[in-house]
Amino acid sequence: MRKDCVYFNTPAMIAPPAIENIHSCEDWLPRRVMSASRVAGIIHTLENWDSHECGSDSIMLENVEKVWAASLLHGFRPSIASV
Repeated sequence: MRKDCVYFNTPAMIAPPAIENIHSCEDWLPRRVMSASRVAGIIHTLENWDSHECGSDSIMLENVEKVWAASLLHGFRPSIASV
């Protein structure tokens, strides 16, 4: 590890057992662990949400709890994957 760099944990979630065919790793994360941004895309699709947090549509803080609850409802669980 370099002394002139700052390292952080990747915001990530463990995929639920119901999701199949997740046998590969995403970047440096363990198997069945996905970055939070990828999980958000899956949740948006599962919930049929047509909004997104890209470009001029920034995330609304009041929606954070809604997205978090939907993630848990669909079986995703928080993960702490160290770098």
